[in-house]
Amino acid sequence: MLHNKLEQLKTLFAEMEQALIAYSGGVDSTLVAKVAYDVLGSRALAVTAESPSLLPEELEDARIQAATIGIPHQVIQTHEIDNPNYTSNPVNRCYFCKSELHDTLKPLAKELGYPYVVDGVNADDLKDYRPGIQAAKERGARSPLAELGISKAEVRELSKNLNLSWWDKPAQPCLSSRFPYGEEITVGKLQRVGRAEIYLRRLGFKNLRVRSEGDTARIELPPEQIKEFVLITDLPQLVSVFQEFGFIYVTLDLEGYRSGKLNQVLTFAPGLEALLPSVL
Repeated sequence: MLHNKLEQLKTLFAEMEQALIAYSGGVDSTLVAKVAYDVLGSRALAVTAESPSLLPEELEDARIQAATIGIPHQVIQTHEIDNPNYTSNPVNRCYFCKSELHDTLKPLAKELGYPYVVDGVNADDLKDYRPGIQAAKERGARSPLAELGISKAEVRELSKNLNLSWWDKPAQPCLSSRFPYGEEITVGKLQRVGRAEIYLRRLGFKNLRVRSEGDTARIELPPEQIKEFVLITDLPQLVSVFQEFGFIYVTLDLEGYRSGKLNQVLTFAPGLEALLPSVL
């Protein structure tokens, strides 16, 4: 079954003949880039958007992975941080981020002669609240993984079967996802969250989030790692480092890390539609 989906993915790219991949360096878009390159060679191009919401380490990973695959890779600048509809952090913030991305990629693809812009949206993403998917679709982008019903677990399995060493790479959405809806996003806030997460990764914790709420950093780790974290981490030192980054308070989320956790407020806090500006 999984082999059939891989063959369908290859067929899809063969039919496209040329494709520009919106390539974040995450496991999803990297699988898309790998298969596109295997089928199309130099007629596939991976493009990564650099902005304050992307960790520099993630950009470096994207470069390394693209070079390993062999696919041509280009880095562009996006400026969603200049859009108040984005920085005010409404519940559909991702719509404005992806609008900026695809409003940049679409003319680039046309200029370079690529008839298709494709992304790494998978079938599971369609089950979550992802307003950015709408923005991409409105601009004509295609999502091969979602089109073929390929789930996140299948993305990882396919990546492993293709000997991609990053098959188990933790998900790393943009840094803006660390802020509760309605809290203004600034470059400074993005940078302090980014530095905090890098610090924790260097301590050996990979699958994590640092949620930023005002002056408070809330650390989320997989539940099974919480006890180890408390036992082996120099907590006073960690607090001191986080305060140097600009936080005043540092807390540990006892529920543990869960992807999309901040979206639960959409269910439990009626009235958030006031934070939903028109996209027209």
